[in-house]
Amino acid sequence: MESADEETPLIHYLRPQDEGPQYTSDGTVDINKKPALKRGTGNWRACYLILGAEINESLAFSGIQKNLVTYLTSVLHESNVDAATNVSTWLGSCFFTPLVGAFLADTYWGRYWTVVIFISIQAIGMVALTVSTWLPLLMDSSSFNSSSTHRAAVYLGLYLIAIGSGGIKPCTSALGADQFDGADPAERVNKGSFFNWFFFSINLGSLLSSTALVWVQDNVGWGVGFAIPMALTVFGLAVFVAGRKVYRFLDKAAIVARSSSDEKGAASTVSPWRLCTVSQVKELKMLLRLFPVWASMVLFFAVTSQASSTFIEQGMAMDNRVGPFTVPPASLSIFHTISIIVGIPIYDAALVPLARRVTGDDRGLSQLRRLGVGLALSVTAMAYAALVEARRLAAASAATTSIVWQVPSFALVGAAEVFTTTGVLEFFYDQSPGGMKSTGTSLAHLAIAAGSYLNSAVLGAVAWATARGGAPGWIPDDLNEGHLDYSSGC
Repeated sequence: MESADEETPLIHYLRPQDEGPQYTSDGTVDINKKPALKRGTGNWRACYLILGAEINESLAFSGIQKNLVTYLTSVLHESNVDAATNVSTWLGSCFFTPLVGAFLADTYWGRYWTVVIFISIQAIGMVALTVSTWLPLLMDSSSFNSSSTHRAAVYLGLYLIAIGSGGIKPCTSALGADQFDGADPAERVNKGSFFNWFFFSINLGSLLSSTALVWVQDNVGWGVGFAIPMALTVFGLAVFVAGRKVYRFLDKAAIVARSSSDEKGAASTVSPWRLCTVSQVKELKMLLRLFPVWASMVLFFAVTSQASSTFIEQGMAMDNRVGPFTVPPASLSIFHTISIIVGIPIYDAALVPLARRVTGDDRGLSQLRRLGVGLALSVTAMAYAALVEARRLAAASAATTSIVWQVPSFALVGAAEVFTTTGVLEFFYDQSPGGMKSTGTSLAHLAIAAGSYLNSAVLGAVAWATARGGAPGWIPDDLNEGHLDYSSGC
């Protein structure tokens, strides 16, 4: 017997019974709010545009993130601790705001319009950041006002980008998953594959930014290096909007709740803040069940966020000459990205079939086992980074240790993310209530935010606790006087 307040797609009542399988069965509609045709909308034809837009957004976002610690130390003249802390805090903000974007998408705007609005905000942030690079040329660089205005403009741009990320990160992945009819067995299989290729697209953009954009920023100039991500953000918006006629939409507007007459009478006299329906209680229980997994992911992302902060600072204290080339420390993150880009197809094509024979699970590894493997690899990555730093400090001249020793650190973090980051997106999407899929995927991003904030707190606490009494501490401006290996071990 069905629950009295079971949520039923409104489209179920509107669709004629003789329309047959030419329409989707999961309540999705097209841009005109009409039943979605299976042949004309959704599936991979729509996802190609979503993935294309994601590549552009990732290229632009990573173009700022990858080299940000270098910009803060070399241009704004921040200390190593301040730069690492500020980058971690900013990244935390970028992955905290998706909770707000997901709420707006699930409750008011829908995923499509949320993405359009927030990409526009991100583009404004990119413009502000680009303009900030010209301010020292337009003002007296020796004045205090010039320095403070420049810093304010930089952080205004960065945090507008963080706000823009709030609607992009949870909604593009959820909108992409919506393009596959859950009632169609063939399309349901493709939905699981979509999350792998979505993460692949993110890292393809990251790969291009780690090479081309970092080189432009270090060798051409920060103005051009920030203008390119600005243009890519606008282009990504155009690509995303171009697919509006082939997208399928499953929003709050397409859902009505059926309730008993008693519940209707109660709802008319009692505040909804004091009376909850059975389905609302079930949805809350489903979300609370996810908390233990979410908490373990916070620790994972606290570790991996160091690839954008302390790993870069460690590279700046090493010999970055490789043969005839001089390698910018931030460019080594290319090995993090390559590890992911190579690892995802191997995982999909080789590891899943092999594991399926052993476990009997259609996914190969269960979602929780997949997360566990990623956690183990992240511990290995930090242990290796600590050993590299200990070796560097033990060398006769610390600055002569080759930066090539950092390659396995980045590669191990990338391998960990193949298992964990993709797995946690799929896990939270699958385990979330039907009307809260954007909120579910935002929990994965919230874990990244909490991990970044935790990393900032740990860095600050380590710097404070180890630098008392005039000691240089574990993470001083000159890492040759510190013990970054101890910090990595923590």
